[in-house]
Amino acid sequence: MGRVYHVAKTGSDLGNGTKEAPFLTINKAASIAVAGDTVIVHEGVYREWIKPKNSGLSNTRRITYQAAEGEKVVIKGSERIQNWRHVEGSIWKVQLSNSFFGDFNPYKEEVYGDWLLYSPGKHLGEVYLNGMSFYEVNSLEKLYNPSVVKEVLDHWTNKVVPVDNPEQTKYVWFSQVDEEFTTIYANFHEYDPNKELVEINVRKCCLYPEQTGINYITIKGFEMCHAATPWSPPTAEQPGLIGAHWSKGWIIENNIIHDSKCSAISIGKEITTGNNYRTKRKDKPGYQYQLESVFSAKKIGWSKENIGSHIIRNNIIYDCGQNGIVGHLGCIFSKIYNNHIYNIGIKREFYGHEIAGIKLHAAIDVQIVNNRIHNCSLGTWLDWQTQGTRVSKNLYYNNNRDLFVEVSHGPYLVDHNILGSEYAIDNFAQGGAYINNLICGKMVHRKVLERSTPYHFPHSTDIAGCAVVYGGDDRFKNNIFVGKDSVEMVGTAHFNGYTNSLEEYIELVEKREPGDLNIFLEVEQPVYINHNMYLNGAISYEDEKNKLVKNDFSPEINILEKEDGVYLHCKLPEEFEEFLGEVQTTKTLGRVRIVDMEFENPDGSELILDTDYFGERKTNRHVIGPINQLKKGNNQVKVWIKENV
Repeated sequence: MGRVYHVAKTGSDLGNGTKEAPFLTINKAASIAVAGDTVIVHEGVYREWIKPKNSGLSNTRRITYQAAEGEKVVIKGSERIQNWRHVEGSIWKVQLSNSFFGDFNPYKEEVYGDWLLYSPGKHLGEVYLNGMSFYEVNSLEKLYNPSVVKEVLDHWTNKVVPVDNPEQTKYVWFSQVDEEFTTIYANFHEYDPNKELVEINVRKCCLYPEQTGINYITIKGFEMCHAATPWSPPTAEQPGLIGAHWSKGWIIENNIIHDSKCSAISIGKEITTGNNYRTKRKDKPGYQYQLESVFSAKKIGWSKENIGSHIIRNNIIYDCGQNGIVGHLGCIFSKIYNNHIYNIGIKREFYGHEIAGIKLHAAIDVQIVNNRIHNCSLGTWLDWQTQGTRVSKNLYYNNNRDLFVEVSHGPYLVDHNILGSEYAIDNFAQGGAYINNLICGKMVHRKVLERSTPYHFPHSTDIAGCAVVYGGDDRFKNNIFVGKDSVEMVGTAHFNGYTNSLEEYIELVEKREPGDLNIFLEVEQPVYINHNMYLNGAISYEDEKNKLVKNDFSPEINILEKEDGVYLHCKLPEEFEEFLGEVQTTKTLGRVRIVDMEFENPDGSELILDTDYFGERKTNRHVIGPINQLKKGNNQVKVWIKENV
């Protein structure tokens, strides 16, 4: 057993850290805690950046940081400001010496980096009024007349378009930084900032070690907020409000994490394998630098033995500008489950290609299970090297898009999810298996022939090769597809013209010989699509042999938030209970063509998809869709139990 250190607002860093003589700061405890030790933090607000100095040594010899049982502990990257001076009308200002911020001034640092497409002078700073974040404007004039329209970059048209603002947008701030002072102006409207709780971002992070390799850390029971985190693309260091910083074996559990300028939880890359070189050097595409980062990571020990295997569970994550959870390379072999993630990327002060509730690159054997993800710009984005990854039993709804899998070769598995948004899936990958899902929106399917990305030997970071995305080699079985008026591309008709067996694919390639790469590009990969139900105008793959199509039947899907949880309401046709499916396994799903790997569990054992959304075992009645208890006629099922906060 290790030592137990206590931290309290009544303590002193000159104390010895006992319950009777606690430390005043968590950082003091973090500077001396070693493997096996526990740091218990007592009630209060702690305004500090905690930088663990020492590493745990194993799963049983961790360093644990936890809130005292039954006590509310809040860690903030902000400071309260109470010396605002009235300018005129509802405009106030405060002037702070630059020394107040030390060597990191969020009002000087802009949102900046690779794949950032739209950020008109936005900074990492923030102003909060009683917990509500303001919007930054780029001139003093705009403080007096906040625009009722703000501009955002539309992802598909690549054009800046006006978007109606919520009422909150009238609360705005502007800053000026010179050699000596930082001056912050804000429009508080009817509020007096010296009588309210007004805070500003000061620190980059709340809990993030400065060194890499700080392993086996547990963080639990805190509320953490107000961090001036930078833009975190896959080609730069990825600091989060809380982050493992290129380490192994962290457990982040039972926390409330919110209001990070960019990312909340980071299990991502460090700086030596790339530092926004595309933006700084401008000499090569970001794609090329990202490819180099993979090989650079291997050179410095990117492997299961050294990196990843984190657990992120039972957290509530919301109101962040870029990601709820982010990670390139450092996320390998991790488990992300039972988290509630919402309001990510919807403030739209800036925009880029790295925004999602969960955004992972190289999610090798990562398990994303039983999460509730809603009201996000994008629910989950799995980009590059999605291999051995499983997205299972998650609840998605009210997102601009639910799921995006990009330039990956599989095998990856998407099973027993509720995909409730009108835009359900972007499939820019190959080698996926979509099994027993409820899919209520459109799917966009695309080949990607201009970017060759890595794939790996099974359950390893060792690189086996690189390939482009030919499209196909996907499995869709036991799903319920639901169309909707004015929503196109719902169903599996994208694959019309694709073969339905590997044998036929090989025959078609052979007919084009002699040749090599060119003849493979000329033949569509096989797809394995069977036993799906298509309702209300959803359209099936033309060669699907066993299917149930009810174009004129509306299931009246509705996902409702109530006081005690979230409910799925739907109506299913008379034929539903007779249209039974087969439990899918490693044997039935087969191998993916490019990687030459089977669908299996992370430990290499056989995959058997015999439990539903709730974890209930399937017996003789193998219904299609995610939930065993669904039946013909009207259904009302509680699909998420409200968290106790």
